[in-house]
Amino acid sequence: MRVFNGIAELEQGVGSHLGHSDWHTITQEQIDAFADATGDHQWIHVDRERAARGPFGSTIAHGFLTLSLLPMLIWQVYKIEGVQAGLNYGADRLRFPAPVPVGSRVRAGVELTGVTATATAYQVATRVTIELDGSAKPACVVDMLSVVVP
Repeated sequence: MRVFNGIAELEQGVGSHLGHSDWHTITQEQIDAFADATGDHQWIHVDRERAARGPFGSTIAHGFLTLSLLPMLIWQVYKIEGVQAGLNYGADRLRFPAPVPVGSRVRAGVELTGVTATATAYQVATRVTIELDGSAKPACVVDMLSVVVP
């Protein structure tokens, strides 16, 4: 866990790799709950028998399920002390290079790519790579933007 003591210290970290989260195992129960929450019950995610005969040999996690793990995983990598709030602002680029089969382990690697002052806050840019254990390709790569209120 990398801890920054305020915005000035965070700004000094721009361009550095902040570390990795713990590994997280994707379960079928998690996939099913995400399908229920979003209404996305595509067979590749929830039909174990059909998916076993499909292109990946098992069910796979939704891409947006993988993306939704970012808050949990990023909070294991770094935090900023001495601020009032941090909010998701969006993403500049998002890709899902590799599928995430059920039972896979994923973790986040985080690079701090920018800190920009705005009128009332700071915009923090990170490149987050969701690694897939045993795969040469990542499961997800996203340039995330956050707003930090000092």
